[in-house]
Amino acid sequence: MSDTFEPLAGGCTCGEIRYEVTAVPLIVHACHCRWCQRQTGGPHVINALYEAELIKLTAGEVEETMTPSPSGEGQLIVRCPRCRVAIWSNYHFGGLKKHISFLRVGTLDNPDTMPPDVHIYVSTKMPWYVIPPGDYAVTNYYDRRATWSEASQARYQNLVSKVGAVGGMKR
Repeated sequence: MSDTFEPLAGGCTCGEIRYEVTAVPLIVHACHCRWCQRQTGGPHVINALYEAELIKLTAGEVEETMTPSPSGEGQLIVRCPRCRVAIWSNYHFGGLKKHISFLRVGTLDNPDTMPPDVHIYVSTKMPWYVIPPGDYAVTNYYDRRATWSEASQARYQNLVSKVGAVGGMKR
């Protein structure tokens, strides 16, 4: 993904919720874990990780629902209260909780602009789903320092310092 970025808009199916993102995401995951498959009803979810403050609601009021997660810390899913579409999630993520959001790329008006940087948890991907040749894929999770761009790592460290968290990823 390029470091130049034009703000992008998105929203839910019924149009009650609208938002804008104002920066390049930290990273974009295609997560093939069984939890994401179950929650989306599809082979994976594509999430763009953002500092929460970079997602601006431009219309509507979202509803938050806490659901179980593999970590045992829970996942906060932010939805449209009318059509129930999940817009983003917040995980415990080493104490970052509501400070980092996993934006559902499919809710963007033009989701084509955010292809995944990495496919994660391919150990549980559906066998008929073919990851495009040349795409970066890992069996489970990855080493952030080896995968994220330097700019994203700097933004992440700034966020961790700002909120006093320990950070949410390995290494």
